[in-house]
Amino acid sequence: MSNDDTIPKRVRSTVNRFGNCAVQWIKNRNDEYDPVTYREMWTAVEELALACRELGVRRGDHVGLMSDNRGEWLLTDLALLSIGAADVPRGSDSTDQEIAYILAHADCKVTFAEDDNLARKILHHRDNLPQLHTIVVFDHDQSGTADDPTIRIIPFSHLASRGTVLRSETSPGAFDEEIDTGSGDDVATILYTSGTTGEPKGVLLPHRSFAFQIDRVKNILGLDETDIFLSVLPIWHSFERAVEYIVLGYAASIAYSRPIGKIMLADIARLNPTWMTSVPRIWESIYSTVIQKVSKESPLKRVVFQLFLSIGIAHAHLRNLFRGLVPNFTKRSRLFDRLLSAIPLLLLAPLASLGGRLVFKSLKNRLGSRFVAGVSGGGALPPHIDRFFQAAGIKLLEGYGLTETGPILAVRPESGPVPGTVGRLLPDIEFRVVGEGGEILGPNQKGVLFVRSPQVMLGYYKKPDETAQVLNDGWLNTGDLVRFSHDGDFTVIGRVKETIVLLGGENVEPTPIEETLVQSEFIEQAMVVGQDQKFLGALIVPNFDRLAEYACLNQLSFADHTDLIDHDKVRELFNGEIHGLVNHKKGFKSFEQIFRFAVLPRSFAAGEEITLTLKKKRDVITSRFRKEIEALYR
Repeated sequence: MSNDDTIPKRVRSTVNRFGNCAVQWIKNRNDEYDPVTYREMWTAVEELALACRELGVRRGDHVGLMSDNRGEWLLTDLALLSIGAADVPRGSDSTDQEIAYILAHADCKVTFAEDDNLARKILHHRDNLPQLHTIVVFDHDQSGTADDPTIRIIPFSHLASRGTVLRSETSPGAFDEEIDTGSGDDVATILYTSGTTGEPKGVLLPHRSFAFQIDRVKNILGLDETDIFLSVLPIWHSFERAVEYIVLGYAASIAYSRPIGKIMLADIARLNPTWMTSVPRIWESIYSTVIQKVSKESPLKRVVFQLFLSIGIAHAHLRNLFRGLVPNFTKRSRLFDRLLSAIPLLLLAPLASLGGRLVFKSLKNRLGSRFVAGVSGGGALPPHIDRFFQAAGIKLLEGYGLTETGPILAVRPESGPVPGTVGRLLPDIEFRVVGEGGEILGPNQKGVLFVRSPQVMLGYYKKPDETAQVLNDGWLNTGDLVRFSHDGDFTVIGRVKETIVLLGGENVEPTPIEETLVQSEFIEQAMVVGQDQKFLGALIVPNFDRLAEYACLNQLSFADHTDLIDHDKVRELFNGEIHGLVNHKKGFKSFEQIFRFAVLPRSFAAGEEITLTLKKKRDVITSRFRKEIEALYR
């Protein structure tokens, strides 16, 4: 990878070698997929780039890209990168305040928008967007959006048509000359982190971040031009974004679907893809569907299913043991593992094969005959989900990364995945595992992961203090607690920083939610939980004096605090308080709302569970109230 390498240069190289291969599969009006070749896409990219230049977009500019997954998204992205601009993406489900903040903070003069509804969201905050002068709308109803006197509204189709004319009038080598000007250090995108703080941070990712990942994933996934990726994640998300570029780097193709069971499975049947990028929630949903279906069967069929599931799990573990695919946290003899597993593996093989035909065949068939693996990121894969799909003979490759690293730092290799880990760090990534005292730790020791690599962000846009807190001499503090094996595979144990990552990949900042909850006269303390779960929960410490008054007014008899919080009316009280404070009307997104809660019989202890300055020790609280937290997710 040279320092002059950029995403457009990589894609141009692929176009020159595989121009007639499909790059995208786009749904038509009949819900069938039509292929778009690399050469067709690249022509459209060149035309759009020329049209963007005419709009006034210049090298170094930041351009908003507020849209969900669609074929035009990738065209726009590549067009902007080709002329040296950086895009600033977000999905259409973002609040108008969030979008307005991002466009203003990133100094966007031009933005693309999904449809007229999103354009109206932007126009609603036009007074806070003094630099914005143009909105290009992908799906534009000619009568749907009234022009603002200070902001132009341009249908994407008009911009594309103008690009066709400009291409015919422009010298043949001009587009390539513009691409050749680019450098790997140029900013490719500014990805704003999620959160409820009102000021998300803009992660500056250069072209070299993505080029670095493209070069190192080849041997891990083994991709070529015959592969089709099914995309169900938001295209602007860092994980999906990196996958898009990896697909383009190896002449594979991508098809857009939705993470809805019926739609996704129907699209799999149409395309017969080889890979699917996903978050853990998708696999948990498939698992739940299977379990629910089994629960409605006869007792005999339920027993048979459980029997073969147990056999499948045991067989998969023995197979991994025999192949040396178990985490080597404490040094072990691989020869001994082989000898120990060989005979039971042979004995279970016929039963596991029978279970594959009787129990799991239909599930595997629904993923298609060419399916290689699902790549799961955006949160930890629950162990029981991992074991289930191993038993079913369906390969899941768990990955790990951060938006600040573009994001892929590690992923289980397709040829030899080690369950219970996220694989090994990509080649050429420097790393340290640092203990509480700053000491460098070795294998099987828990510490904070620091990494240094060309893929690490340049910093947070306009936030030098926040950048300095996590980035020093090229070393990025990931904020994640990890443990490495002697073979280099590692597992993520938890997060030092407070951000909660749900199963769906949503990042949640708990502090603003907790600060809102304690506004209730009945809530003294609160801690939001939900790391690697489907939804948020909360530990609630009541204001016992105020709660006792409520009990007396409502004639609730109780002996002590434990007795009091068990009353149904008290549960109803807290349910009303929580949902009255944390809801959509108050600016909280659906995934930021509390679905279940536990009322605790005592306050957090100062000096033990909270510091003397009243800061929560989340790891300590999580450990001491583990049973209560686990009960929220049963």
